[in-house]
Amino acid sequence: MSDFKLVTGFEELWRPSARSNRQIRQPALAASHNGASDNIRARLVRVVRGAPEVIVKVVGRTRNARQLHAHLSYISRGGVLEMEDREGAVLSGRDDLRELAEDWSATALMDRHARTETPISRAIVLSAPPGVEATAVREATRAFARERLAERFEYVFVVHTDTAIAHAHLTARHLGRDACRLNLKKADIPVWRETWAQALRDQGIAAEATSRAARGMTRKPEGSVLRRIAAQHAAGRGEIARTLASAYQQAARAAFLGDTAPKPWEAAMVHRQSKVRALYLAQAKLLQASIRPDDRALGAEVEAFVRSMPAPDSLRLALAREMRAANETLRSRRRERDDNR
Repeated sequence: MSDFKLVTGFEELWRPSARSNRQIRQPALAASHNGASDNIRARLVRVVRGAPEVIVKVVGRTRNARQLHAHLSYISRGGVLEMEDREGAVLSGRDDLRELAEDWSATALMDRHARTETPISRAIVLSAPPGVEATAVREATRAFARERLAERFEYVFVVHTDTAIAHAHLTARHLGRDACRLNLKKADIPVWRETWAQALRDQGIAAEATSRAARGMTRKPEGSVLRRIAAQHAAGRGEIARTLASAYQQAARAAFLGDTAPKPWEAAMVHRQSKVRALYLAQAKLLQASIRPDDRALGAEVEAFVRSMPAPDSLRLALAREMRAANETLRSRRRERDDNR
């Protein structure tokens, strides 16, 4: 039996910030959430050693038979790739694809409470870490879908290996048993990520599902929609996104007008990361006081992990630095040009 001890509140670092939707069954969470110290220790090892973070994305929905058929055709590559359903049956070919679309569409039409915008299906993408074989992704997807959906919702999934990272497209029927609906909320995703990470670990794959804050990261990555808008704007095919335009305006005031005082959200960001750092360092100190050499070594790893955390930063301040640097480069070139005259 391990004598691993925990700092009070440490496990809260990894706990999802909100409960999953009541209509969607709570998973048997990854073992690290059952309070057993050995499992929390194992998770700490994965986190500080940089186990790959998994991705779960809700990517869309279909609202009519035509959209559903087009979606199923896309994920199955026109029926070439095999889809697997809740019962483990394999669906392939255009006939199976058409029959599935017709069946789900007919069921949706019988829903007396459906509205024009009510979906027929929801689409989820499950991405594995780089280098994972398709067989392992398929087994993990099967386990994930059974855990999250099988009691109430029909679904099919297919694994894609045509990109650098193997991933699964999981499509679930919106209307489930007992007239329940697959109303996915933002609060569901952290829990679903944990279920997906556990399913991959059960296949022997290193995987984790922690929040950015728990890893000491304070800036959100730029979303795919914003990236597309920015690319179109750079190519002269559209306006800049309003959110990005606002960020540039705020950054310009910080870069050139001295508006560098922390905004409320930046102060909250710094405070949050300070608490995260303090919990990790307190846990490191506790580990380093252990009689076990492996605990002391882990304590040193946790300290190094905290030192590697990026300094708190915001998009506003990052853009302000870029603007000042670009301005200084421009001024330097002008001085060189003037000196050479």
